[in-house]
Amino acid sequence: MSGLTLLIPVALLMGLCGLFFFFWAVRNDQFEDLDGAAQRVLIDEEEGDEAP
Repeated sequence: MSGLTLLIPVALLMGLCGLFFFFWAVRNDQFEDLDGAAQRVLIDEEEGDEAP
């Protein structure tokens, strides 16, 4: 039972930290372009590589 007195506050603190960092990421526009990275992987174009 003494383990729960330590684990419950630690779990609540970790949950609050996760929630804080989620709202921080939303506020700093980390989730603006969700499709851009997925489409950049498919583009096979390099700056110095041109077909003759």
